[in-house]
Amino acid sequence: MSRIYFLVSSMQGGGAERVAALLCNHWVEQGHYVTLMPTFSGRGECVYPLDERVRLDFLADYVSSSALSIFKKFKRYLALRCAIRKAQPDVIISFLPHVNVAAILAAWGLEVPVVVAERTYPPARSIGQMLGVLRRLTYPRATTVVVQTQKALAWLSDCCPRANGRVIPNPAVYPLPTGMPVLHPASVVGETRCVILAVGRLNKEKGFEQLVSAFATLATTYSEWDLVIVGEGPERESLESKRQRLGLSDRFYLPGRAGNPGDWYARADLFVMSSHFEGFPNTLVEAMAHGLPAVSFDCDTGPADIIREGVDGYLVNPDEGATGLANAIRSLVEDENKRRCMSQQAVSVRDRFAAKKIMVAWDEVLGIRQEFVDG
Repeated sequence: MSRIYFLVSSMQGGGAERVAALLCNHWVEQGHYVTLMPTFSGRGECVYPLDERVRLDFLADYVSSSALSIFKKFKRYLALRCAIRKAQPDVIISFLPHVNVAAILAAWGLEVPVVVAERTYPPARSIGQMLGVLRRLTYPRATTVVVQTQKALAWLSDCCPRANGRVIPNPAVYPLPTGMPVLHPASVVGETRCVILAVGRLNKEKGFEQLVSAFATLATTYSEWDLVIVGEGPERESLESKRQRLGLSDRFYLPGRAGNPGDWYARADLFVMSSHFEGFPNTLVEAMAHGLPAVSFDCDTGPADIIREGVDGYLVNPDEGATGLANAIRSLVEDENKRRCMSQQAVSVRDRFAAKKIMVAWDEVLGIRQEFVDG
């Protein structure tokens, strides 16, 4: 059996972290020894269900380094390298650019294969000039660089021509496990209300401001519909101010983060994604797996790989902004039959992105790694 060392920034929420937990659980079920190490200096906690056989090991327990000085970063790098040497893993897996670069550098010369993964479309988000240079220099030294879409693979070919890329999308997990906190939909919206649902961290890149603007243009005409955005983050105050300003206090709800998203998908009638960019959005796949027709900006990348235009949802040109989003939502709000037909088609993501298929793809990557170790 393999000793797998999994590095991720934190386990406090997010799509990358959810997939990390799923993969760790999958591999310990296969009998592998898995260590999951969040590298965030603030330590934090794991909010996703994690098999008790997964060893959760925080880098923060090895070195105190809340400051961002070069000296502190170097201490954390040395601590990570020492942890890797002590664990003697057969393979290291890392998520997210800054952790990926650190993993490759920390494993340098240790003859341990390193698999790194990009979890968004890299050109859509600046990581800074220095980290960008380090990424270009280190990724060719990774055994495999996993990306989520063909467009991201094309970026990798241009950015790091010598890197070995592999496309593996996120899995459609159905049914979803329940974690904490549990937040019941009935405590937020009445049972007779129709619900437009969005799920995600309340960050600017999720574009929730535009979604609220789109809903505001529809609220008066479609008085039986409410908007719910499940999630938490730094944009809460801005969204609450906008809700008050638009007079939507009894129509638009921000209940916070829910560890039972499956209950919310089951309660909703329509799912909307307003992100400026994505990688391969878990929430969109999860919503469709629960039979929700979807409306999404056709951003880079992900939605176009998931939604089949006019079959199980609508893709909106980002240049059309809140107006385009409102028009697509209106077409579904007005046509219950269309929603029903799209709902029946949406659940095909359970097969198209079945967790078993995705895990097999990751197993193949580890199989290559194991051959590398054995050979």
